[in-house]
Amino acid sequence: MVAVGGLFLGLSVLSATAFETKARAAYVLDQRTDTVLLAKNAEQPLPPASMSKLMTLYVAFEAIRDGRLTLDEQLPVSEHAMSYGGSTMFLDTTDRVRVEDLLRGIIVLSGNDACVVLAEALSPDGTEAGFARYMTKRAQQLGMMNSTFANANGWPAAGHRMSVQDLAILAEHLIEDFPEYYPLFSETEFKFDGRAPSNTRNRNPLLSLGIGADGLKTGHTSEAGYGLVGSAIQGDRRVIFVVSGLNSTAARAEEAEALVNWSFRQFTSKTIAKASVPVAQAEVWRGTEKTVGLVPAEDLTVLLPALSGKQINAEVVYTGPIEAPIVKGQELAKLVLKPEDLPEIRLPLVAAKDVPSGGFLVRVMSAADILVSRFLTGPEGAM
Repeated sequence: MVAVGGLFLGLSVLSATAFETKARAAYVLDQRTDTVLLAKNAEQPLPPASMSKLMTLYVAFEAIRDGRLTLDEQLPVSEHAMSYGGSTMFLDTTDRVRVEDLLRGIIVLSGNDACVVLAEALSPDGTEAGFARYMTKRAQQLGMMNSTFANANGWPAAGHRMSVQDLAILAEHLIEDFPEYYPLFSETEFKFDGRAPSNTRNRNPLLSLGIGADGLKTGHTSEAGYGLVGSAIQGDRRVIFVVSGLNSTAARAEEAEALVNWSFRQFTSKTIAKASVPVAQAEVWRGTEKTVGLVPAEDLTVLLPALSGKQINAEVVYTGPIEAPIVKGQELAKLVLKPEDLPEIRLPLVAAKDVPSGGFLVRVMSAADILVSRFLTGPEGAM
């Protein structure tokens, strides 16, 4: 049977005011607790513009980590790479460019040409199209199921699509998988070789506002509108957010800043249970003891609306009684929270100690308990 136990944790919260975004699609994630704070058209594949350059960067970082590419390596520039317009590093076929400069050229300058130089160097068949096919495959392996790539830089093309949820997944991977390179995303200026004085500044409007923003990438085409994949950290909390389809740079800056402020002001992280402190007891069958304590393996921290208000109840759910032997640390149950206006939260609970199997007498008594229970409850009570 599934046993459900009511549990009062004394959490005072009030529903957070929903954020009414002007973006065509938006997604906000609290990284530490993995709580989705906002999702609008989150899984819809949309033109990502230059925000898809983040996938090119991820593949490049993987290649550096794996030793297939080095930061000091100098790469040639093809006619195809040089042919791109829009935001560029103004590369030409006489250049051989350091990988580190290409990375900065993509992150800070949004260089379309720089993306293609890296793509052709890393492509399975030496072409940008081959690299795009590899990006699509790699994205799916990372859990980005609504992303397909036709090129390395987000240039408008049929079938080049990403969802805002996928962009958030990608941003989280960049932050967690490559902390040594993530500081590049907060650089506000890169003067490459003095050749592009009109394109030296990072377009991310949040980096200089003092709100903890430290990445990641803007994007714009006439089809996609104005978008931003961003992240900000305040105290021990980091939020990752994506907006897409806004109608101007001003609207993008205003919306992104408002989202960051809303995410930090309207929600707060709370420790609801301490590691190794029992929050409930589970019934045990055929063990040396009749119950076992259910404890968190580590402190359980969740994100909840910040303002004081009504109480939240929790439930402990497990399939029981649990048959011995039970090993300390074995996951036995879930602590289920249902905060208003937030997704259900399910957190693991484990055994507080070992419970060995009982001897012959214990097994006989357990069987007798079941027979008595069935006799008292009748056929309908049989399990």
